[in-house]
Amino acid sequence: MANTFTQIYIQFVFAVQNRTSLIQASWEDELYKYITGIIKNHKQKLIAINGVQNHLHIFIGYKPNQLIPNLLQDIKGSSSKWINKRGFVHGKFSWQEGYAAFSYSHSQIKTVARYVENQKQHHKIKTFQEEYTEFLNKFNIFYDERYILKDIK
Repeated sequence: MANTFTQIYIQFVFAVQNRTSLIQASWEDELYKYITGIIKNHKQKLIAINGVQNHLHIFIGYKPNQLIPNLLQDIKGSSSKWINKRGFVHGKFSWQEGYAAFSYSHSQIKTVARYVENQKQHHKIKTFQEEYTEFLNKFNIFYDERYILKDIK
């Protein structure tokens, strides 16, 4: 649309079904490249993508040419099919239902990108559940404990 200008930065976080540690180092770079292609096909700008075995972080410059749920549905649905087609996991791979989306200002781009890029080091000291609830609290997002992600024991 002519004369429409936006500056929106969003970090998405979503988990493997049951937060099972299925994403392996041997194919995670291929997964990130595949997801990058999806993001670019949707005319979004990828800033950073990274994760650990049980969840991903994607940080984008968001253009409001589509709804966020539709973008995430395509990222999660297409990447699940891609993983299953290549037989990277035993059984069926799927992402857990839902996601988190956090917005940032332009001045926070480098800090958030660095945070996403350092996921492996970060999760040596903090669990996914700790990280997730910390984000929800930091952004003042109400959540019901019954529906919050729980670590598998």
